Amino acid sequence: MKLYDELVARGLIAQVTNEEEIREMIDNGKATFYIGFDPTADSLHVGHFMALCLMKRLQMAGNKPIALIGGGTAMIGDPSGRTDMRSMMTQETIQHNCDCFKKQMERFIEFGEGKAQMVNNADWLLNLNYVDFIREIGGCFSVNNMLRAECFKQRMEKGLSFLEFNYMPMQSYDFYYLYQHYGCNMQFGGNDQWSNMLGGTELIRRKLGKDAHAMTITLLLNSEGKKMGKTAKGAVWLDPNKTTPFDFYQYWRNVEDADVLKCIRMLTFLPMEQIDAMSDWKDAQLNTAKEILAYELTKLVHGEEEAEKAQASAKALFAGGGDDSNMPTTEIGADKLTDGKIGILNLMVACKLAASNGEARRLIQQGGVFVNDEKVPDHTFAVTEQMLRDGVKLRKGKKIFHKATLG
Repeated sequence: MKLYDELVARGLIAQVTNEEEIREMIDNGKATFYIGFDPTADSLHVGHFMALCLMKRLQMAGNKPIALIGGGTAMIGDPSGRTDMRSMMTQETIQHNCDCFKKQMERFIEFGEGKAQMVNNADWLLNLNYVDFIREIGGCFSVNNMLRAECFKQRMEKGLSFLEFNYMPMQSYDFYYLYQHYGCNMQFGGNDQWSNMLGGTELIRRKLGKDAHAMTITLLLNSEGKKMGKTAKGAVWLDPNKTTPFDFYQYWRNVEDADVLKCIRMLTFLPMEQIDAMSDWKDAQLNTAKEILAYELTKLVHGEEEAEKAQASAKALFAGGGDDSNMPTTEIGADKLTDGKIGILNLMVACKLAASNGEARRLIQQGGVFVNDEKVPDHTFAVTEQMLRDGVKLRKGKKIFHKATLG
């Protein structure tokens, strides 16, 4: 199976502007393509996972990736999928986030001469004179068409700022600039970016002529991919200091039954023949599929050794074993104790198993909190200093484990 057909079979392709030409370029390693990442945090999360895996697949087939970090567009903020305006970040924060992104991307993509490149659109966008910018490209955009774009239409009721209205022309300018200066002939992005991406393709054709070959392609279920980054505990990050390899493994181990094979197809590098053989798996076999998914993705992000540790710890815990050596751990300082104890509500908040005492109380009332495998009877329960010295195993629900020790 050639690459384009494999991408379709894996459920990754949603829309394209010229399928036959795109197929020929991708299959023969002729694509120099970019995917954009807005540096809104100091770590990538699993919502970016699909794009990173796609870049890796395409590079393995001889195509050249450009990882575009939106240091310039982040000064405005993408309105796509938003119900309100993003908070503004300083240039220093944006640059720090960009540096963090590159370190994480290097686990997926090979950078270097003749290989992948990382560029920051701040390098060209921040130096633009606004009047010159508008004179150069403003005539290529119809306000009527822009207002019909999904990324703007969904914001019209609550109010769309003029600041955000500039995002589409600026993202389009990125493709125009990359086409001219980096030989970038293709852009990839999610369904929520389709209008912005079409703007870039149209800008190139209108400015450089109809013979300019600029291709646009979208990934399937990008909005769902972004949802992947959220759990009850917050975002699932690729940075091990923000989400431990064990928690990362557990996140994928706990996906819904209906999603497990879809995730395996879209995110792992297992052969399609092996994945197709799982298509009729049910019941206990689906748990095996989830273990395969969790292991493969943890290995991809954190390395084989961490994946082995996470898998061994998870199996031991669910089998009632005592190996908690790789379980996420929070050290509780002696100053947090009162009369040699810490209340379970405060302990859960300290371990980030609950956002507040009220949330922790509700979880206990629902019977969903366990200490050393014993259900917590009520919110007055307390953990002693000696228990912390020995290490206390906390469990929220059936699947979220945490250890608390005395710091």
